Amino acid sequence: MFKPPRCPYRPCSQHKSPARKFCIRHGTYAPRCRSRRVQRFRCLSCKRTFSRQTFRADYRDQKPHLNAVLFTMIASGIGIRQSARNLGLTLRCTELKLRKIGRHLRRLNLNLQGQLPAEAKLHFDEIETYEGQRNTRPLSVPILIESETRFIIWAESATIRPRGTMTKKRLKAIADAEKRHGIRKDRSRRSVRRTLQRGAKLARTSRTVLLNTDEKLSYPSIANRTYGKARLSHQKTNSKLARWTWNPLFAINSEEAIMRDLMGRLRRESWLVSKKRRFLDLALQLHATYRNIVRKRFNRDEESPAQLLGFLPRRLSPTEVLSWRQDWQEQSVHPLSMRGVTIADWNSQVAAAA
Repeated sequence: MFKPPRCPYRPCSQHKSPARKFCIRHGTYAPRCRSRRVQRFRCLSCKRTFSRQTFRADYRDQKPHLNAVLFTMIASGIGIRQSARNLGLTLRCTELKLRKIGRHLRRLNLNLQGQLPAEAKLHFDEIETYEGQRNTRPLSVPILIESETRFIIWAESATIRPRGTMTKKRLKAIADAEKRHGIRKDRSRRSVRRTLQRGAKLARTSRTVLLNTDEKLSYPSIANRTYGKARLSHQKTNSKLARWTWNPLFAINSEEAIMRDLMGRLRRESWLVSKKRRFLDLALQLHATYRNIVRKRFNRDEESPAQLLGFLPRRLSPTEVLSWRQDWQEQSVHPLSMRGVTIADWNSQVAAAA
């Protein structure tokens, strides 16, 4: 039986530090989009009412039964327009639904992450794509993964300056783009630092950190400051080596190939490209959830990367990852809980049982 973990209204005193019995049942209601009635509650402190649905990720969705299907379609490389056609939705409705799912999954990815092993092994690299137009608005996407499990720790996009052959036609296009969008700044270094810091947060208790990258000159100084020179072992490999299994960068090269295959936005020649960078970031979070939590690490495995690292007891279904709201950090309801147990309490129970 579901028990609300807190009052959902932020001004209420029971929102951050709820008492053991801060609310009572307050009848039920019948939503149009569901066959079962939904339990309502009343907070004894602020006297406001809320329901079990208030804590769900599909809160206020008109067609919540399509969320898991849309998530699976996009994670499988299908474009937004084709997904809208398959589901019988308008393009605008599909875009808004997908953005809401992306924001939810970004919080879920961060909430479910734990600590890496004592000897952390990481792979890091950057790939290039673009927003809107290839010749004028390129992007860099730094990606950090755990080497053994292929767990995607973080990935985000950053603007970079156009480079390569500059013809008169391209110079004119760049000038026109700068008039429309402003001068394009190179934010790659800042994005690299932020991505590596995500890994440092998960490697706080690790005695050693092995970081595999290519030979880009800016990586050593950023990595030393982020992880500490004393415990960091930085292995650098020439990026021009053949990308076979013996290549030290095979793990990250393989993940990048999977990302380009399953994310239409990252394909080199595709009209599925993101028109704006922030929507690419949401799509990256959707892919990370699918790769880390839903999909097997390899076809021969049964466990997901998150399961192999001990972050979850099993692989989750698309319906489960889109279950409970995650905007209260570790005090959010765990996606495997049916009774409203928070992520913090769930982890405490797992630690006590171990």
